[in-house]
Amino acid sequence: MRKLFGTDGVRGTANIHPMTAEMALRIGAAVGRYFRRDGTGAHRVVIGKDTRLSGYMFENALTAGLTSTGMNVLLLGPVPTPAVGLMTRSMRADLGVMISASHNPSEDNGIKFFGPDGFKLSDSAELDIEALIDTGVELAQAANIGRAKRIDDARFRYGERVKSSLPRNLSLSGLKVVIDCANGAAHRTAPEVLWELGADVIPVGVSPDGLNINRGCGSTQPQTAAEAVVAHGAHAGICLDGDADRVIVIDETGTVADGDQLMALLATRWAEQDQLAGGALVATVMSNLGLERHLEAKGLGLERTAVGDRYVVERMREGGFNLGGEQSGHIVMSDYATTGDGLMAGLHFLSEMVQTGQKASALAHQFETVPQRLRNVRFEAGQAPLEDQQVQEAIAAAEKMLDGQGRLLIRKSGTEPLVRVMAESEDAELMTLAVDSVVAAVEAAVSE
Repeated sequence: MRKLFGTDGVRGTANIHPMTAEMALRIGAAVGRYFRRDGTGAHRVVIGKDTRLSGYMFENALTAGLTSTGMNVLLLGPVPTPAVGLMTRSMRADLGVMISASHNPSEDNGIKFFGPDGFKLSDSAELDIEALIDTGVELAQAANIGRAKRIDDARFRYGERVKSSLPRNLSLSGLKVVIDCANGAAHRTAPEVLWELGADVIPVGVSPDGLNINRGCGSTQPQTAAEAVVAHGAHAGICLDGDADRVIVIDETGTVADGDQLMALLATRWAEQDQLAGGALVATVMSNLGLERHLEAKGLGLERTAVGDRYVVERMREGGFNLGGEQSGHIVMSDYATTGDGLMAGLHFLSEMVQTGQKASALAHQFETVPQRLRNVRFEAGQAPLEDQQVQEAIAAAEKMLDGQGRLLIRKSGTEPLVRVMAESEDAELMTLAVDSVVAAVEAAVSE
């Protein structure tokens, strides 16, 4: 079992273990040693970050750890997570690092890693790195310590790559678009790309101060952007999260559409154009049953994975699929990117508006969702509520309650200290009872 790594790298509250400068230095040294190609020339690592205040601290600590093992560090500054995957490959780096806690509040931070192929690391690689963190690594000799250099044009390179995923002559001229950047990594890139494509841009969440990332804005709190869409008479809204690897779409009425609806649209359109590899979409166990039914009606398959966009990507690569994602808004288009890319997915939604002539409300509602209820219970470090006997009994009773009438999913979040309790059922009363009974048991276990 991994001790440091969760579903998306190492994550926690800044200046509390494991997200301390000392630990970041140790992690940097360990991952540098793991990826250093002995017997070859220069060893490179690219580092990007979002706009959190603690990003400066972790950037310096990781740089120290990496250079101590002989890695040359290329600092990209604030860029979206998918830009790190892109730059790792394009700069022939051994490793890519993104400093971000994604959609979490500003006091949290995290460290995500990409291999030389631009894809996130496997569980086995993370276990090997944890072993190196525990044992320590041999440092480079003084003459072989790495150097650090800033790369000033990373966001421009990324912007060009995102635009190149669209039809060559496509223009967004005539579209008024609200873009919510969550005061995060895409606060400059996303509005620029939309403007370059011809859209009338209304920016939201583009004034980061180190502490306001995801606060009252972004994909997890789209109300501000929805209000802006209605107030400005915009044709659509695109909401990103702090590191811009997620997207939520808002139609012209201010109605929010999640990742499931966007994946349904893209899968259907790509299948019509004979562009959907494998005739299936890859999504996680959290995706709504309505999505599965929609795809089935279209003669398309749905491959389900564990929660986490890297597990989606792993299945896509194994099965030769080119479209996948999560209900939360990670949309992976592997023909163009190695990880979830919120801006790219948002642009493809706008492209469909232009090419079909349909309003956002028509495109963003592809299927009727099966009623779904999700509740989260926070726990403290060291607690393991899912191992509690009363909790396990409550889960068994809820599963029996829903048998044949829905499904129940209980899991510990890999990015926050939360137990997530989710159920789906056409019977809303039964679904609510099942979820609430489990939540009550978890809350009791946590409060003991």
